[in-house]
Amino acid sequence: MNPEHPDTPTPVPEDPKALLEKAFIEEYLKSRGYTLEQVHHLPEEQAKQLMTEASLYASTRLMEVEARAHFMEEIHGATSHSVE
Repeated sequence: MNPEHPDTPTPVPEDPKALLEKAFIEEYLKSRGYTLEQVHHLPEEQAKQLMTEASLYASTRLMEVEARAHFMEEIHGATSHSVE
């Protein structure tokens, strides 16, 4: 509960990965000339197709980010072992 407004739940911090995924989805939609809000007003099939494409794009980009992070961890791990 929010102490200032007892009837309003306290916002829960969002998962950084979820925020990044949403940003990638919005990036894809923007590249196609849409906003997330505009997609909600499209015919169902068109909206579903766009969101499927956007989700695939976001998943691919998230895997890229995770692979880079893993690679950086490996580099820094190898560097710290060779320094000792």
